[in-house]
Amino acid sequence: MNARTPHARTLHAEDLDAAEEFLRLNARLIDRHRFAYHFRGGPVEAVAAALRPYENPDGGYGHALEPDLRGEASQPVPAQHALEILHEAGLDGDPAVQRIGDFLTAITRPDGGVPFVLPTVRDAPRAPWWQTPDDPPSNINPTATLAGLLHLMKADHPWLGPATEYSWAYLEKEGNEPGPYDALAIWTFLEHVPDRTRAETVLERVRDALLPHVALEPDGEGHSPLDFAPAPGGLGPRLFDGALIEAHLDALIDARLDDGGWTVGFPFFTPVTEPEWRGYVTVERLKTLRAYGRLEP
Repeated sequence: MNARTPHARTLHAEDLDAAEEFLRLNARLIDRHRFAYHFRGGPVEAVAAALRPYENPDGGYGHALEPDLRGEASQPVPAQHALEILHEAGLDGDPAVQRIGDFLTAITRPDGGVPFVLPTVRDAPRAPWWQTPDDPPSNINPTATLAGLLHLMKADHPWLGPATEYSWAYLEKEGNEPGPYDALAIWTFLEHVPDRTRAETVLERVRDALLPHVALEPDGEGHSPLDFAPAPGGLGPRLFDGALIEAHLDALIDARLDDGGWTVGFPFFTPVTEPEWRGYVTVERLKTLRAYGRLEP
């Protein structure tokens, strides 16, 4: 399903213009450059340059690249965001990818995984749900996401082997109960890990643990199917049929606010995070609509 179905609702050029104006008024520079790259033919060099100030000397990322982490110190989830931005800009071979691998190696636990968040999070303002013990254990989120992204990018870094084995071990162990964001991490890993036969087998075994975190009704609680299938193809059709995806695409169009942008479904812990998150997610929503043929050229 890479083109819109007959009579499907779409956004048009004036809607894209409204989103651009929303971003100009509210969004971070990096998200304005992301929009320009994807929808206005903007230079990839501008995306790379806007990402660079978030990088630390250790190869990791901080400085509120993840808006809910306001500190300067490198954390695993901002490294995930950096990989996502590099990949979407076609920068899989950028030297920053190897530096991220070096950072992840430095924080990896003996079992091959990385923690959800490091104790340095306590040194700066952050959303209250970012908590950690003094010696945080490995976590499938974001280890599986980071491994999946690096596989997608065809990265060659020593960190990737142990992280992949950690992710397989988690998925093949009985009794694990993934939370909502664990489910997204697992999905990213299974989408991109090279061993497709093993991925298909594991998906069949864990699908019942993933589905409770998906709101199958467009007005339901939980992740949208579009969070798991932001573009046609991949594993999406294994869990979500075409009619369900179309219904959620309609709901996504309906969710656009009068100012031309979208918002997120979780609280803002400080005022600045609202425009930062809204700018980021507006670019993401437009990318999804275009991927499914719901954004007129």
